[in-house]
Amino acid sequence: MNAHSVAVLTSLGLLSSAQPIWAEEPPVRRNLVLFVADGLRPGSINEHDAPAMARLQAQGVQFTNSHSLFPTFTTPNAAAIATGHYVGDTGDFGNGVYTDYRLFNFGNFGRPPATSTPFIENDPILGDLDDHFEGNYLGEGSLLAAARAAGYSTAAIGKLGPVAIQDVGQLAPRDGKFAVPDTIIIDDSTGTPDGVPLSNEITAALKKAGVPLTVPVRVQPSGDQKVSGTRFANTGQQVYFIEATTRVVLPMFRDRHRPFALVYWSRDPDGTQHNQGDSRGRLNPGINGPTSRAAVKGADENLQQILDYLYDNPELAANTDVVITSDHGFATISKHEVNATHQTTTSFAAQAHYDDVPMGYLPAGFLAIDLAEFLHAPLFDPDSVVKDAHGSPVYQLVRPMATALTPLERQHPILGNGLIGGSGRPLDHTDANVVVAVNGGSDLIYLPQADVGRVRAIVQFLATQDYVGALFVDDQYGELPGALPLSRIALLGASKLPRPAVVVSFTTFALPAKEASTRDPLLNAVQIADTPLQEGQGMHGSFGRDNTFNVMAAVGPDFKTKYRDPFPVSNADIAPTIAKLLGLSLTARGSLTGRVLDESLKGGTAPVRAQRCLTLSEPAANGQRTILTYQRLADRLYLDQAEFRRATEREKEGCR
Repeated sequence: MNAHSVAVLTSLGLLSSAQPIWAEEPPVRRNLVLFVADGLRPGSINEHDAPAMARLQAQGVQFTNSHSLFPTFTTPNAAAIATGHYVGDTGDFGNGVYTDYRLFNFGNFGRPPATSTPFIENDPILGDLDDHFEGNYLGEGSLLAAARAAGYSTAAIGKLGPVAIQDVGQLAPRDGKFAVPDTIIIDDSTGTPDGVPLSNEITAALKKAGVPLTVPVRVQPSGDQKVSGTRFANTGQQVYFIEATTRVVLPMFRDRHRPFALVYWSRDPDGTQHNQGDSRGRLNPGINGPTSRAAVKGADENLQQILDYLYDNPELAANTDVVITSDHGFATISKHEVNATHQTTTSFAAQAHYDDVPMGYLPAGFLAIDLAEFLHAPLFDPDSVVKDAHGSPVYQLVRPMATALTPLERQHPILGNGLIGGSGRPLDHTDANVVVAVNGGSDLIYLPQADVGRVRAIVQFLATQDYVGALFVDDQYGELPGALPLSRIALLGASKLPRPAVVVSFTTFALPAKEASTRDPLLNAVQIADTPLQEGQGMHGSFGRDNTFNVMAAVGPDFKTKYRDPFPVSNADIAPTIAKLLGLSLTARGSLTGRVLDESLKGGTAPVRAQRCLTLSEPAANGQRTILTYQRLADRLYLDQAEFRRATEREKEGCR
């Protein structure tokens, strides 16, 4: 470490310092930098790969008992970070959801009607959702919106999707297209026809600084069963985002002489961990190889560059709180092994021969295929529209066991989503009986028309599948053997979007230490994943502690120094805590909100204690149950993990 870096870290309180550069008595209005390292695992932080984060944890507040919200995907946690509400209120149940209408059916953004099972990390899709759900599909006020209303300068920079969610009401279309937002939004789509427009002020500032107006395309091949994925981190985009932040946006905010709130959402290590090619077809090293580690290092360097900028502007450093989080953990993908010793034997989908899937492995869409087979109903791919003999649009029919396919058919859904039953016609409101929205480590099952008998049958079937890790069912269907109600995990609230009837988390396990590149079981985690990605690449979304254990830390004038917070915290607690520090009021529809992390603040007091709790479903016919372990503090839920197995004699429901 050079002398300048030492000075930077010392002045920001990241190394010991006799006199911190921020005032002991806080000014009236703080600045905020919220840094999100997408998919960063606590075990990935060390002095070699992530020195800035390691020092920040040591010298500021390290939240040692932190939690992602389940489902452990990006957009549900982005919505929680933005609003302070749990998933049941925001309705953001996954990166892929069912909307109960065909996207762009109003003609927004000049697009024809599209799927009703969209992947929502996309600005026009988020804007269209806003247009269909009263201007803000989340239904809850966001931290950045409250900051704007209070006169703060605001910006969200980085990964496409979660960045715009931080002030998503700004994407609601006017006359079918984006208006220039009051919050600066820079993401993957900036400068393209699909991007959120930039104001004249930020456009001029980018030009003056020599920063292009268009973000570089992320070039990271995901590979296939024959070709490995990427062997390099997402350097080009990461460099662009940090250059736009430190050379343009932060100087602009400094020169305005008013407080600011900045969210920086690093695409890595998430994108690289998903697509890495270090481990094609192998569970070791999985996402612990050199490509993933390079992605961690790149994200850490981005954080260091932001800290360097604050150091170079002491007045900002003295008045800026820096909060770090990751949206979720991560695991290595299995498409074959359901635990450390056994391969899947129950899946009908794994018995077919596919051109793009090894024999005996699970294809993308295996859950939809298995459900359609069980229900004796046709399966259609909502992401693949073709023309029938009369020239009318139809969804491709999925026939995994077919030896010869017509142009109207395919072997498995291209992305994994499925419409089960119905006509296979692209209708604004589907006539399918069951809709499967794939997400990776968990899938969402929707019933467009409520049907208690069908849901009961689906849960009974899923309880027999060896890839199931936990089952949750909408409370309206009652207590079903093998499943817990959605309300037990805060998925029942004020959601505007349709609520899934069943949420399926897939099984997770840890590689034995002798077969893994590390001894940390959370770093060795493996999960079944419903995805086009390959065995050995990376995914999240399941209910293992490897996915719910995220990174959280903070440093700044309002936070304690050298404090390890042992109490349970989650991404839903970030917005209420920051709102208190900035003197903001967050508007709310629902009541599922996080808490203020008082114990981490200077002068704050610790809670009395947290409870550790266990909840068990009624046993399914095979004796297996969904077993949920969680913590409770101040009437908030902190979800640790859920498993689908037989309970031991010692496991009793309750809290201690």
